[in-house]
Amino acid sequence: MKLGEALADRADAVRRVEQLRTRITGSARYQEGELPSEDAGALLIELDEVLDGLETLIRRINRTNATVPVGGLGTLTDALARRDVLRLRHAAITSSADAAAGGGRGQYARQLRSELKMLAALPVAELRGRADQLARELRELEVQIQRTNWEADLLD
Repeated sequence: MKLGEALADRADAVRRVEQLRTRITGSARYQEGELPSEDAGALLIELDEVLDGLETLIRRINRTNATVPVGGLGTLTDALARRDVLRLRHAAITSSADAAAGGGRGQYARQLRSELKMLAALPVAELRGRADQLARELRELEVQIQRTNWEADLLD
């Protein structure tokens, strides 16, 4: 099995856990004289099975991520850490540029000459350029990660 398949299976298992949790809470109580819509006990057993499988899958994914190399970035775990930081950095730079530009208030915040003029404390154009560069790096890294996910075999 390829790592990419395992990641898709993990996402499916997480969705399944949430569905089962919702069904269990919906069936955990019922009115006297009525039958519950589903057997909450059986659903709990199924939930345990899905969670046990999910734990095994996550362990295998983590082992694989810690050993599979990605270009000159180190392991897949290193690349994922880099991606997470790039996302945070991009979001911070973008929001900083938006705030300095007036963040949705438009260029003309003053209506009367007597009103205070708002000035940008940060170089908006430079921040936007930096955000564009970070977005480009993030896209390139994401391609490398996805390629690795579909080329790497999942470890036991």
